[in-house]
Amino acid sequence: MNREKIPMHLKKRLMIACVAITLTALSLGSAQAAEKRDSFRIAWTIYAGWIPWDYVKTSGIMDKWADKYDIDVEIVQINDYIESINQYTTGQFDGVVATSMDALSIPAASGVDTTALIVGDYSNGNDGIVSKDAESVADLEGETINLVQLSVSHYLLARALEENGLSEPDVNLVNTSDADIVAAFQGNTVRTVVTWNPLLSTVAETPGAHEIFDSSQIPGHIKDLTLVNTETLEANPALGKALVGAWYEMMADLGADTDKGREIRAYLGEASGTDREGYEAQLDGMKMFWTPDAAIEFISSDEAFDAMDSVRQFSFEKGLLGEGARSADFVGIEFPNDRMLGDENNVNLRFDTTYMQMAADGAL
Repeated sequence: MNREKIPMHLKKRLMIACVAITLTALSLGSAQAAEKRDSFRIAWTIYAGWIPWDYVKTSGIMDKWADKYDIDVEIVQINDYIESINQYTTGQFDGVVATSMDALSIPAASGVDTTALIVGDYSNGNDGIVSKDAESVADLEGETINLVQLSVSHYLLARALEENGLSEPDVNLVNTSDADIVAAFQGNTVRTVVTWNPLLSTVAETPGAHEIFDSSQIPGHIKDLTLVNTETLEANPALGKALVGAWYEMMADLGADTDKGREIRAYLGEASGTDREGYEAQLDGMKMFWTPDAAIEFISSDEAFDAMDSVRQFSFEKGLLGEGARSADFVGIEFPNDRMLGDENNVNLRFDTTYMQMAADGAL
């Protein structure tokens, strides 16, 4: 299940560079977004934390909640993760799933005011570094490392190096597509890779390989979100209510040790190319927020705030906030309890708990 589908690491840079060309489309999209409407489209891609949207759609849960608020919500699968965010950014979708880093570096950095409507989970072992030679991160000095550059794998490596007294100039990076990374590692030339599940589990099973660092050592940094256009949400609160209501109805069963829960996990396992046990193993590598209360508590915490600060610093250092960014403060990021990172006059990423709180209060 690919959280990132990036044939070349330049895709993000090209997306940001194209913003000037698509200003007219974005302007039209913004005008449409601000209107009261009754039909919406949400894009998702396959990853353990996002594929539940497939069940929300096929089970009829989404239709049930959309009907409650007299709207129509189309849940659309897109095969290319980055392309799905690009399409959301240019107004082709009203919402999309994404990591917090990509939410910041693509739509928010491009000027699209975006709300993290649902904080679904964070990676808690599903991303990691595997090496045939190194026994620890400190042993990576001077080594060549294959990964999808400018992805969450790159961020994970940067944090791992920093925590062990190293930095990127101490290693050699080779940009490698997620589609190629397993085969490359199973050969003799590639010695160290950074990747995510299920690829991570596969490479870790290679004879002689060692997993030397994973995302459980940087909890809260790689967050998986459901995003919506802020202007769309403000003009159409029914969309937020329907999406959040449908999500938490599904989550109540997905996480349960019941026949229904096992049935859903089996369905999602098959839908993602594995089985129930395989899907459950991937869930074990995530800190799932099964209830809205748990999501609210996390995103309101110092841990989440500090993690996002780290993510934005990395994004600026790598040029992911665009040519106009003079510092990591370029994009304002709004948190609950009136907390803010960056420019309060350019807030384009909002962790708004309003609708999750409504779910927690039974007010949907």
